[in-house]
Amino acid sequence: MESAVMTGHMSGLGLPQIDYQDFFENGGIGLHIVDGAGRILHANKAELTLLGYEAPDYIGRDIASFHADERAINDILARLSRGEAVERYPAKLLARDGSIRHVEISSSGQFENGQLVHSRCFTVDVTQLRSAEQASHQKDARFHQILDALPVAVYTTDARGVITYCNRASAELAGREPKIGQDEWCVTFRLFTVDGQELPHDQCPMAITLKENRPIRNVEAIAQRPDGSFFPFLPFPTPLRDEHGNLTGAVNMLLDLTDRKRGEDAAQHLSAVVESSFDAIVSKDLDGFIKSWNRGAERLFGYAPSEAVGQHVSMLIPPEHHDEEPRILERLRRGERIESYETIRQRKNGEQVPVSLTISPVRNAAGRIVGASKIARDITATKENEHRIRMLMREVNHRVKNQYSVILSMIRETNKRSLNPDEFEKQVRERIMALSRSHDLLVSADWKGATISDLILAQAKPFGREEAITTVGPPVTLNPNAVQYLGIAFHELCTNSAKYGVLSGHRGSIAVTWSIAGQLANRTLKLTWAEQDGPEIKSIGNHGFGSVVLKRVAPQALSGTGELKFGFNDVIWTIEAPISFVEASLLDSPAVS
Repeated sequence: MESAVMTGHMSGLGLPQIDYQDFFENGGIGLHIVDGAGRILHANKAELTLLGYEAPDYIGRDIASFHADERAINDILARLSRGEAVERYPAKLLARDGSIRHVEISSSGQFENGQLVHSRCFTVDVTQLRSAEQASHQKDARFHQILDALPVAVYTTDARGVITYCNRASAELAGREPKIGQDEWCVTFRLFTVDGQELPHDQCPMAITLKENRPIRNVEAIAQRPDGSFFPFLPFPTPLRDEHGNLTGAVNMLLDLTDRKRGEDAAQHLSAVVESSFDAIVSKDLDGFIKSWNRGAERLFGYAPSEAVGQHVSMLIPPEHHDEEPRILERLRRGERIESYETIRQRKNGEQVPVSLTISPVRNAAGRIVGASKIARDITATKENEHRIRMLMREVNHRVKNQYSVILSMIRETNKRSLNPDEFEKQVRERIMALSRSHDLLVSADWKGATISDLILAQAKPFGREEAITTVGPPVTLNPNAVQYLGIAFHELCTNSAKYGVLSGHRGSIAVTWSIAGQLANRTLKLTWAEQDGPEIKSIGNHGFGSVVLKRVAPQALSGTGELKFGFNDVIWTIEAPISFVEASLLDSPAVS
């Protein structure tokens, strides 16, 4: 019956019958054929042997009933239904004896009229491979358990220096949990040489071992924990190589030298590190009295060590923040670490300064909390930058809202005078591009403004014949509002000229002149656009968008008046406005403080 099913189905599937028996039936790779509904149509001997089933117990049943992972078979069938090929998909099959067989499935579907008719699934038994991998993982786990039980710090890296493992002792010694797969070279927070110079992680002994493929010995270093405390140590980085001698990584053991360095030499080294710190590093007892004071503290607070040591730390705290110290001391007594606590402290001269505090409990040899170490960083510049950014953001918001107002007004007026959607879209696009050119001038000048000549040339450039335009007038830097509205006005004049006037041909000229009249606060700018001797003027009617911009929108935006005259072959536009509404001043620059 199996042979008949096989022959019948395989002939219907369009497979070569001549070598099917030899290749598929006697091969070592399992094969089963499933119809579009997931029903098994055929299975070769390797497939049946793999799972321990006889053909009648396997063929004709739903393939999902032989999968231990319902999600996997559903995903495979869904992919095949979508026409996707499945290659080496990991799955778990249920054998007849109740065991699980780990396999990799490769399959593709046969379709007719867009419907999945059947699929051929090749099954490769990887149970032994999975068992070997599991055994390897268990071996690694036992190895890590042994290392975790060691009281000495040990960690490993790959050949690039990325940390692949660290035991509990190394994390405790470093005072931090390294990010496996991310941190590089060393598990410590910061490194220093024994003479107090900061040592970059990529120049530490472990990095040298990996770069030069040799062990490093007898090179002492000092590490700083995130809580500000320091410890001297002796590293033992050693390369790890595969069976061919190729470098695969390195292992490092960190020997804590704290006890060995209790003498004067260690105290001097640690003192040098603290003294070289730009941050203020202060220690105090649990009653709040200052026990040590570094140069960073002297620079930040203005007190010499002789003035600070022995005094209560409250001398640094403004009266309105005196309630902070009791809360800080209470948290320290509970063993808590206070990190990145922003507050206000007071210098010797009474000046208040914003600081970021990191406060950690200090323990004695018996582990009892006896005091605290405090690192204070001046964040005045940071606060000023934050304030400056907020001011700039408000200014940007103001500028953007002004732009929105101009664009909305432009769209509204264009819509009123457009004959069809295509014309509306074209005119709006051109006018927004004109606004963009004005905006580019403002951005290039840090939003301080633009000259009249630059604005005219920027708006005329897309139309050509800029040489036909002359500009004459005293130096005037337009404020951002004037740049935007005069830019739109110049665009409308250039657009009309390019269609019907001077900019459309090779004759005629455009003269833009301006002058300033009046005294002090009553000064007035008068600007005239005079287009003469060009072709016959056929546009800028009394009710067009250009006319509205030139006679009403631009003048009103500058609190002025506008007049538009045009004859047979000339156009004259004049605008008069108070200079205070036109000219840029310091108040027009982006606000900073």
